[in-house]
Amino acid sequence: MGYTYGCPSRPPATLFSLGDPWEIDIRTARRPPGFRGLCFPPCPLPWPQGQSFEQLRQGCLQAGTLFEDPDFPACDASLFFSERPQVPFVWKRPGEIVEHPEFIHGGATRTDICQGELGDCWLLAAIASLTLNEKALARVVPQNQSFGPGYAGIFHFQFWQHSEWLDVVIDDRLPTFKDRLVFLHSADHCEFWSALLEKAYAKLNGSYEALKEGSTIEGMEDFTGGVAETFHTREAPKDFYQILEKALRRGSLLGCSMDIRSAAESEARTPFGLIKGHAYTVTGIDQVNFRGQKIELIRVRNPWGQVEWNGPWSDSSPEWCSVDLAEQKRLCHSALDDGEFWMAFKDFKTHFDKVEICNLTPDALEEDTLHRWEVTVHQGSWVRGSTAGGCRNFLDTFWTNPQIKLSLIEQDEEQEGCTLLVALMQKDRRKLKRLGADMLTIGYAIYQSPEEHGHLSRDFFRYHASLARSKTFINLREVSDRFRLPPGEYILIPSTFEPHQEADFCLRIFSEKKAITRDLDGTTDIHLPEPLQPTPPEQETEEEQQFRALFQDIAGEDMEVTAEELEYVLNTVLQKKKDLKFKKLSLISCKNIISLIDTRGNGKLDFSEFRVFWDKLKRWTNLFLQFDVDKSGTMSSYELRTALKAAGFQLSSHLLQLVVLRYADEELQMDFDDFLNCLVRLENASRVFQALSTKSKDFIYLNINEVWPLQVLLQERRASLNLASVRATLSDNMVADISEVLFI
Repeated sequence: MGYTYGCPSRPPATLFSLGDPWEIDIRTARRPPGFRGLCFPPCPLPWPQGQSFEQLRQGCLQAGTLFEDPDFPACDASLFFSERPQVPFVWKRPGEIVEHPEFIHGGATRTDICQGELGDCWLLAAIASLTLNEKALARVVPQNQSFGPGYAGIFHFQFWQHSEWLDVVIDDRLPTFKDRLVFLHSADHCEFWSALLEKAYAKLNGSYEALKEGSTIEGMEDFTGGVAETFHTREAPKDFYQILEKALRRGSLLGCSMDIRSAAESEARTPFGLIKGHAYTVTGIDQVNFRGQKIELIRVRNPWGQVEWNGPWSDSSPEWCSVDLAEQKRLCHSALDDGEFWMAFKDFKTHFDKVEICNLTPDALEEDTLHRWEVTVHQGSWVRGSTAGGCRNFLDTFWTNPQIKLSLIEQDEEQEGCTLLVALMQKDRRKLKRLGADMLTIGYAIYQSPEEHGHLSRDFFRYHASLARSKTFINLREVSDRFRLPPGEYILIPSTFEPHQEADFCLRIFSEKKAITRDLDGTTDIHLPEPLQPTPPEQETEEEQQFRALFQDIAGEDMEVTAEELEYVLNTVLQKKKDLKFKKLSLISCKNIISLIDTRGNGKLDFSEFRVFWDKLKRWTNLFLQFDVDKSGTMSSYELRTALKAAGFQLSSHLLQLVVLRYADEELQMDFDDFLNCLVRLENASRVFQALSTKSKDFIYLNINEVWPLQVLLQERRASLNLASVRATLSDNMVADISEVLFI
């Protein structure tokens, strides 16, 4: 199951499980050349934009004021979004709480982490683990901050978010009750770095309440940009002790927990003093000489700062009496009730169920020497109706998910095959909690790529199984696994378990050798056939002659139809087609048709222009009937990608999402009128773009004064586009590609 931990110290909170595991446009961004492992970039982005720490601090110093953060004010909205404080909280600065506040006193250590009245033990366990890595800690908690000279009531912290580092600025007003901090605090009441860090993380996620319940690995990743791996102790490899030892030695962050089987077990205390469903931190691992034998020990910390293991090798257990004082000192053994304790490694594997490791580099557990990993990052979205296809269980929509082509060319050194680590993360779900969003159940599958190019269709997945996949679909923020595949080309498909579920995601692919990745849904390509020349009157078929007679009856002597007359003609003819179910074509559709076909600019169609459109209409009608599988008179929006491609429009995921949003109904269905409108609009804009792209086939150039006239022309309902006159008015000051022109 996907567990979230939310454990306040007074009283303990409930563990929430988000459900059982079941089985628009992605833009590719590569790390800059020379990127090694997960090194920290030199310049994090200010968040929110415009909140530069040093500029704000200097402004406050010059004005002689203390900073007050307008983006995270000292009010109840920054505390909770679904409840109100049960007692009146008072926001105070550290100097109003104690006489001589300090940012860090005696170094930032794990004993500075004491949980308050918020159910964020998962975050505190991650912070405690962070203190064991000085380099990572210095990145998250910039050290040049204090309450001494230069103090202006402003502090900043840095967090990793979806492949980039953000610098989060806060003021130092903290919620208190009776002059005591309500939430996270240090054991030393004069020290405030940990409380301010929690506030910055709450701002990043929208409120303090947003921090309730979570996975320790989530905080660890946000503190390091690392990659998570999970071990279940009962299925752990034989060298599990060595794996943990190596991870701690290399600065990886480690957390552990015990599973619960029912809600009744949540926060239950075992006879040995351990808390079920609670997040702990692994802080050390070592061996001790005991009666002539080497005993493997592991050190664990409870973020409550109290309540410890009481079994063998606990603080006051008799085993320590047989260990000399020098050895006890080396292991920092003490009998304080500070939440930290030693226990035998064999007992650890018996009592704890899961260990989460956040590696600062993906190779941290594999090799004795660090080496370069290639990293590719894809940012994408699952959008209902177009790219939210669900897992392979839902064959009809699975193929519509984002598809990424992965080319593995070189084998690993001294090993056969290509090693890669794939990490799929759903974005901003914690920020969206105030809107009722929970973690979605996510995963991914990897398929051998066929020789054909482009987005794979449903038929491919009907007859081909995946070569590799995430171990499970689970409701965690990130799912990651290692694979070793032979050199070749593959298709990687990230998805939610259920279809129609929307979220943004970040997909990271780590490979030992350079891997080439390409988004199969990131480009727009238009191939429109040349309009057919009208048939001379003497060569017309009987059907065409009947059509001319009907057209003449409607048009009159001038042999031209307006939009209103065109509406009557088309509905009269189409309603006689028994295999086409639709209510009627709208006047808007007919105005769009005239806008596309009218070459003379008078807002009407003559018979030859109408025949050009009629040929298009027959082709588009046959396409609609082909994809109206159940003959209901509507087409599923998930089929639109294939239908549009058959009509000559290969759209990027982003553009496809816009089309679905505009033309599909709430049930993700599109009737014939909407389908026709969509095709007319796409072809209209495409031909405009082709006519205007005089210097490049990929872009047109506009200045700001030309955007509005172009929009009016593209949406004109009464007259056609005079492309020559539009092109003559353009200058070269603004660039737009085909995707942008289609939806100006």
